[in-house]
Amino acid sequence: MSVAKVIEIICEGDTIENALKNGIKDVTKTVKNVKQINVKHVEAIVNKNKIASFRVNANVTFVVDN
Repeated sequence: MSVAKVIEIICEGDTIENALKNGIKDVTKTVKNVKQINVKHVEAIVNKNKIASFRVNANVTFVVDN
């Protein structure tokens, strides 16, 4: 039987997809066996009346080694 853990991350990028890619890239530096990312909340950062970047709150699920 496998055991999975979930951690919450906040990541940022110029698109939502890039924010998620940046988050997974950073998480996998220290966490192994990442299986999924679940987006909880997305917000856009506005600067000078334009969207400057996106910030994503997400849960990352990974399997713990036995």
